[in-house]
Amino acid sequence: MYINATGYYIPEGRVDNAHFLEVNGLTADWIEQRTGIQTRSHAGECEDSDMMGLEAIENALPRLPYDIKDVDLIVAASYSVLDTVGTMAHVAQRRYDIKGAKALYCSAACSSFINGLEVVEGYFASGKATKALVICSEHNTYYSNEADPKSGHLWGDAAVAWFVSKERQSDSDIEVVEIFTEGLGNVGKGPEGVRLRPKEGGITMPDGRDVFIHACRYMVYALRNVLARQNIGTDALRHLICHQANKRIVAQVAHQLDLPMERFINNIEELGNTGSASAPLVLSQNLDRFDSGDLAALMVFGGGYSCGSMLLRF
Repeated sequence: MYINATGYYIPEGRVDNAHFLEVNGLTADWIEQRTGIQTRSHAGECEDSDMMGLEAIENALPRLPYDIKDVDLIVAASYSVLDTVGTMAHVAQRRYDIKGAKALYCSAACSSFINGLEVVEGYFASGKATKALVICSEHNTYYSNEADPKSGHLWGDAAVAWFVSKERQSDSDIEVVEIFTEGLGNVGKGPEGVRLRPKEGGITMPDGRDVFIHACRYMVYALRNVLARQNIGTDALRHLICHQANKRIVAQVAHQLDLPMERFINNIEELGNTGSASAPLVLSQNLDRFDSGDLAALMVFGGGYSCGSMLLRF
């Protein structure tokens, strides 16, 4: 499986830490010390999750080596959706008139994007698709409550879109070497660790400590699974990218893997927690850091709970 083109969209709006002192009583220094966040992206009045997803696709199209109408599978993979019926996948299919494509939505909280890619892998393996579009658009601030002192200051908005094919399409394609995901609903607080209930407070994180502990543990667990399947060690990786939930989580993952923080690429300082868009977004923003032959790994952890990892070869 190969990544043919990537695109992303980040709203221009930013909310800095000082904003929250009057909103939920947290100081700018307190927030930065505990999360690594300095500002977070914030969608404006005319920016919803569908709009951001379409803009991410537009951003990818100039680098796509085939016509978008050749896509035969569209997967929307996120959790902070605008509409659970007319999904982002169907909106994209209509915008680009992609006749005959399968269109569906999947969610595993902040693991959604990698789960979506694994769904694509399954369609490719069964011979039911050959070219796919995976879209992740997270409009966290649409659902979040800034006054919540446990998690209201964490969230940012962004979208990412990847075009993926079963066979190589160009010399610049990125190979998806391995994907691993696992549901962890039976672990820790499980489904109660992070919740999104629009009529009951929006996005909430009742027990951040439980989320922190299991995110650190299971991102490493997921990475070790993909590396073991390819019989390679962490020294072979040029860069690593974690889900951008908390920079202290990234530091703990680096410690567990005995790797320097310089090997990890982050955007949480500026954008906050952009949900399941965060790890693929970091990669899409930093493609110029990689050379031919480089290996990179993404690690994610989602409320619910779930984890995933992906190994890429440039």
